[in-house]
Amino acid sequence: MALFTVERQSSLPAAEAWRRLTDWRRHGAHTPLTTVAVRPPGPTRPGTVIVARTGVGRAGFDDPMEVVRWEPPRERAPGICRLEKRGAVVEGWAEIEVRPRGGGSHVLWREDARVRRLPRLLGPPTAWSGRLLFGHLVGALLKDGE
Repeated sequence: MALFTVERQSSLPAAEAWRRLTDWRRHGAHTPLTTVAVRPPGPTRPGTVIVARTGVGRAGFDDPMEVVRWEPPRERAPGICRLEKRGAVVEGWAEIEVRPRGGGSHVLWREDARVRRLPRLLGPPTAWSGRLLFGHLVGALLKDGE
């Protein structure tokens, strides 16, 4: 598996940082060649499935993820969302944690992902590219609308 972590400090209150990071469709706006669909529509909760489709036309793949833990941040408690990857191409999990800190928030994105049929030897470059991609994504989502 390719475990990586992205950490960011934000001046946004935890509730707003959480809202931006879990606005699943906005992920597609900041991830190259990717669109995102959510099933069922409506508020996210355990059982919600997010499908990130990456590619051009028929050349691409789906990365379905199921929300298995959904605890938005409260006054002093962190918010935690855990996604289990259920796809034929990518397997693993991701966790998003948003913790109130001062007048802002601390964001921690942890992910352990592996592309099926790739040798484990490619785990380190996969983790490096994941950290780069999701570091950009987290930064862009937190910056949206500022």
